[in-house]
Amino acid sequence: MWTEGKVIERIDWNDELFSLRIKADITPFIAGQFIKLSELREGKRVARAYSLVNPPDTDYLEVLAIKVEHGLLSPNLHQLSVGDAIDVSSSAAGFMVLDEVPEGKHLWLIGTGTGIGPYFSMLETAQAWQRFEKIALVYGVRKIKDIAYKDLIDKYQAEHPTQFQFQAMVTREDCAGALKSRIPEALANGSLEQGLGLTLSAEHSQVIMCGNPEMITDAQVILEQKGLKKNLRRKPGQVTVERYW
Repeated sequence: MWTEGKVIERIDWNDELFSLRIKADITPFIAGQFIKLSELREGKRVARAYSLVNPPDTDYLEVLAIKVEHGLLSPNLHQLSVGDAIDVSSSAAGFMVLDEVPEGKHLWLIGTGTGIGPYFSMLETAQAWQRFEKIALVYGVRKIKDIAYKDLIDKYQAEHPTQFQFQAMVTREDCAGALKSRIPEALANGSLEQGLGLTLSAEHSQVIMCGNPEMITDAQVILEQKGLKKNLRRKPGQVTVERYW
């Protein structure tokens, strides 16, 4: 089922990366879930999934998107302005929510590109801060200009200075404070743990990953070597993943 949404605000992080705030009437959702945006073209519906960045208590929906050359939907989304309409799924979906994450002391939120979006929704709720002693946000991008929501990251660092830790991973340029490495490589050689001052362990860690499928696949191999298993409802583990493509 679809409902009409109206763009009420947009943020351009760079020439291709952007956020849309959309006013739409959907059923209540849980932080970490995603909606679908869509258009009808010649009687055929083109739809794509986008994680919600906003927490559940806001009166708008917010998505982080990137214009993909020759993409079926993102180039059109990139052209939307305030007041434009876009079809929105009437309910959110997805199991990458904190209620599905088993108990642990340390929560690792690992994302690349737009896959970082749902973590802000989670971190804007009290649940994450109440459940975990330490929260590490790992954000993989190609260049430093590709980092979105730095204002929120700065806020978490200021409000939770001993609980929240942030590590940028920038693969294509040198940047102060960032690791110039792919996430799987930094997991394998220990530089990510060293940079954050946290140890990954099956005993204390819970890991959520979202973003590039290759990153997720490669990182899962490394995490399994460290003793962390995929989290399934029928068999709880330490690694929760979300795949959109």
